[in-house]
Amino acid sequence: MTVTSTTSLGRATHLSCRECGTTVELGPYYACLECFGPLEVAYDFGSITRERIESGPRSIWRYRDLLPVPEAVAEIPNTDPGFTPLVRAGNLARELGLKSLWIKNDAANPTHSFKDRVVAVALAAARELGFKVLACPSTGNLANAVAAAAARAGIRSYVFIPSNLEQAKIVTSAVYGTTLVAVEGNYDDVNRLASELAGEHDDWAFVNVNVRPYYAEGSKTLGYETTEQLGWRLPKQVVIPVASGSQLTKVDKAFRELVELGLVEGDAPAIFGAQATGCSPVSAAFKAGQDVVRPVRPDTIAKSLAIGNPADGPYVLDVARRTGGAVEDVTDEEVVEGIRLLARTEGIFAETAGGVTVAVLAKLLREGKLDPDAETVIFNTGDGLKTLDAVSSVVGPAGTIAPTTEAFHSLVNGG
Repeated sequence: MTVTSTTSLGRATHLSCRECGTTVELGPYYACLECFGPLEVAYDFGSITRERIESGPRSIWRYRDLLPVPEAVAEIPNTDPGFTPLVRAGNLARELGLKSLWIKNDAANPTHSFKDRVVAVALAAARELGFKVLACPSTGNLANAVAAAAARAGIRSYVFIPSNLEQAKIVTSAVYGTTLVAVEGNYDDVNRLASELAGEHDDWAFVNVNVRPYYAEGSKTLGYETTEQLGWRLPKQVVIPVASGSQLTKVDKAFRELVELGLVEGDAPAIFGAQATGCSPVSAAFKAGQDVVRPVRPDTIAKSLAIGNPADGPYVLDVARRTGGAVEDVTDEEVVEGIRLLARTEGIFAETAGGVTVAVLAKLLREGKLDPDAETVIFNTGDGLKTLDAVSSVVGPAGTIAPTTEAFHSLVNGG
């Protein structure tokens, strides 16, 4: 696949290596040929105003000028994700001792996770680049998003998942008619297989492999939306779950772009990463003061974050240190408590990644690493209905009773 004279990716101009700065033309490239570093999209934004953004559709396409997509992207069949609720979390804030807390609830996306954002951008770019099939390796949410987006676009898809994935995520991928392939092994094994297949099928767009530079840009829309929904104001600190690490680094990029374009004033926020202890290579490196993220074998209920060799891990370290943030991890028991705490205080049922984020928020506050007086935003990236097994053993009926008022009173009064 190569760019032709009719290809349009908006204001994107080329790809640039994040390590050595080498530039290449827009195309299906993701690794620098000089140093093998990752490539990312570069732009000539020109002038962009708040008014132009606000006049756009209530989806990520209102930010089309800031993404590698065609100008007319909103007119092409896609799942049109984004503009999800930013919820003021007063109850949770009081529980934890925070002055001002917001939850960016991306469970409201079409397939109930933030992955709809990155897949929508990847699909738009892939079609411009001439790809015919959409594919991915996934820990679940991405599988859902790719299968749904391909169905909406009317193209074939292939989705590869670990065979031990949560049943809910298997069903909510297969239902869209994708070719769903369960692979023996963990996500890193699945990812290796996908990389090999990407080399064999030059018309397959593996969204997080051979079109990864475009795919990753979709996460920026979380930062854009949060800022716009705050009244074009940057928060002081944010907590973001870390799997590959791409989401965190791209949200940081979004905040910096808004400042550079003059769309907001002030400094970009401190950024904190959240991992589960059973798969916390980035947190371990941060605490040890290291720049190298050593791969681990995942062992956690937070399967959507279970990437033992995170591609953007080193860049997460850079962002956390540059912004005055940190990367922290919590146990599976704390993850479950985080899910229950968010549900009990705010009526939001998060999947395990959201439990990680809430639990890390609480831990950072206990340890004095977060400012309780500063405006804080946390990201809930998926729906708890996808990970019911995580809490099914600890929640349920208060009791089973006969259909009488006497039985009810006996239950509630402990008699």
